[in-house]
Amino acid sequence: MAEDTAQEKTEEATPKRKLDSRKKGQVPRSKELQTFTSLIGAGFAMLFFGKGIVDDLLISLQGNLSFERERAFSDSMMSVQMLSAVEGFVELLLPLFAMLFLASVMSSMALGGWIFSFSQVQPKLERLSPLKGAAKIFSIKSLIELPKSIGKFVLVAAVAVFVLNLALEDIYKLSLQPVMAALGSAGMLMIWCFFGFSFVLILVVLIDVPVQIWEHRKQLKMTKQETKDESKETDGRPEIKSAIRERQQEFARQRMMAEVPSADVIITNPTHFAVALRYEQTGSFAPKVVAKGQDLVAARIREIGQEHGVVVFSAPPLARALYASTDLNQEIPANLFVAVAQVLAYVFHLQKAVASNSRRPDVPKDLPIPSEYSAIAKAGGSVA
Repeated sequence: MAEDTAQEKTEEATPKRKLDSRKKGQVPRSKELQTFTSLIGAGFAMLFFGKGIVDDLLISLQGNLSFERERAFSDSMMSVQMLSAVEGFVELLLPLFAMLFLASVMSSMALGGWIFSFSQVQPKLERLSPLKGAAKIFSIKSLIELPKSIGKFVLVAAVAVFVLNLALEDIYKLSLQPVMAALGSAGMLMIWCFFGFSFVLILVVLIDVPVQIWEHRKQLKMTKQETKDESKETDGRPEIKSAIRERQQEFARQRMMAEVPSADVIITNPTHFAVALRYEQTGSFAPKVVAKGQDLVAARIREIGQEHGVVVFSAPPLARALYASTDLNQEIPANLFVAVAQVLAYVFHLQKAVASNSRRPDVPKDLPIPSEYSAIAKAGGSVA
């Protein structure tokens, strides 16, 4: 029972699931909406272009059915005549076909948006399987569609009877009009009856569209396990992410260690912390932290610094304050300028004394550390 519950599709589809579904052409579609818009499009096309089409059709028929006696007995000339008639007929109906095509495309885009998927047009042998075809015919979805189709037919039929009853008097009057006038009136009457039959489908569309959207969302739902698996595929497995993170940290440490030889001083705790500073004397910038670390990293910083002759200065409170307040490649905070300046002054004088073999300067003591760093100096915490 617990396994069945875990496999229930209770989770909403993730953005990746929706995108993959869309790429496969699986979007909500409503045949009722497409039918309704196609019928309305056809109605407006007949309303706008109908009179012109009928007039041009009469002229075309008169022109193509009126020909010399010799044409009737000439196969080649009759073929040309028929081809010309067909071309003219197609040109007349082209606006109607264009309106129907536009209505069909717009109805599809209104619900699922524009999409073209090659997976939907690729030939698949399973589509030719009689068993799968029979399964679709007798599926639950087909059983649901059957009463919907019957209800739609009854609704349209009822509206058709109602509209025809309203137009019955106008239909009788057609017999009293001249032929051409009667044809025009009959055409307009048919168009408005057509609109009446079509607009009744609005009720069907208002029911079908939310149902199709709901069914599509239901099909895209995922089990908890599918969500976890997708998260692993998207973000990477935890062990791989951890290995990548460790590798990145290692590269960062190597780059940091490469900067230690260029430092002017390494301020230490002396064993737990080490912060390497570099000061560009030609510029107006404050000293910058080029490397810092704790324990083993701190020991490695000291080791590299000693190998390259960098002065190692023991000042536990200052080392802790610098470590906690300043990130790599950042300038030290302004409230530590005085303390660091005293250390750098000592380092520069020491280097000159060593170079000239003169008396070494006194080591600065009681460096001024601001009160906000006093807790850090004692515990080694961090500054927010």
